[in-house]
Amino acid sequence: MTQDNLTNEAVSLLQDLGLQEYEARCFLALTRLPSGTAKEIHEISEVPRTRVYDAIRVLESQGLVEVQHSSPQQFRAVGIDEATRTLRQKYDDRIDTLESYLETVEHRETEPDDDRMQEVWSLTGRDAIESRTFDLLAEADSEIALVVADETFLSDEVYETLHGAVDRDVSVVLGGRTEEITSRLETELPAASVFETNLDFLIGSMTDHEVAISRILLVDRETLLIGSYYPDSEDPTEQAIFASGLENGIVVLLRRLISSGLAAVEDPEP
Repeated sequence: MTQDNLTNEAVSLLQDLGLQEYEARCFLALTRLPSGTAKEIHEISEVPRTRVYDAIRVLESQGLVEVQHSSPQQFRAVGIDEATRTLRQKYDDRIDTLESYLETVEHRETEPDDDRMQEVWSLTGRDAIESRTFDLLAEADSEIALVVADETFLSDEVYETLHGAVDRDVSVVLGGRTEEITSRLETELPAASVFETNLDFLIGSMTDHEVAISRILLVDRETLLIGSYYPDSEDPTEQAIFASGLENGIVVLLRRLISSGLAAVEDPEP
């Protein structure tokens, strides 16, 4: 990656963290200098000289730049550790403020139980599905049943969250499509019950454009997440459906489908 590309990428990331473009470019220019004048910053950053002072004032107010009141004035960026810590705290503070605001304005309709039991929602993108997976694993009260068809969807974070569930005395049942997957599951989570699903149809025949199942998660025998993707695609974006409720047909079907790895317990009464 060229220097220009690196700079543009860094500017974009700094903008994502709340800086304006000129502020980001001035800050990056100063990271390349022990210290610099407005003229030197202008020459490196290509920010108009008349705008450099405005950008520096903002950076100084945010704790990212120090000023020496000499003639001409000298400016320098704070150290990388201090800068990243400051930006991270600023980002975290914004997230906390947003969370507080959303909790204040959130309003969910209270629906009859019969309607709630028919809820089916969809999710797109691995990040969103991973986030929902972590939430479901963390909220499990009694049982987690996770069937994994593709090992690439077993991240370190998933293992850590499952370890947390085991520590809470939640029953964890893990199914792997292959012996390799089950072996790793047994190694990583010796306290869990592990079984081989033998459900090769989850992946399919791997022909062009054939969808495959990535994961099946059933929590407390009433909440279900099923992920799918196209393994042979250049952009194998994962999608998922999320369903809840004991009477939901999808939940009942999947409970029985993976029941070979669960304790022999009858379906709960509706």
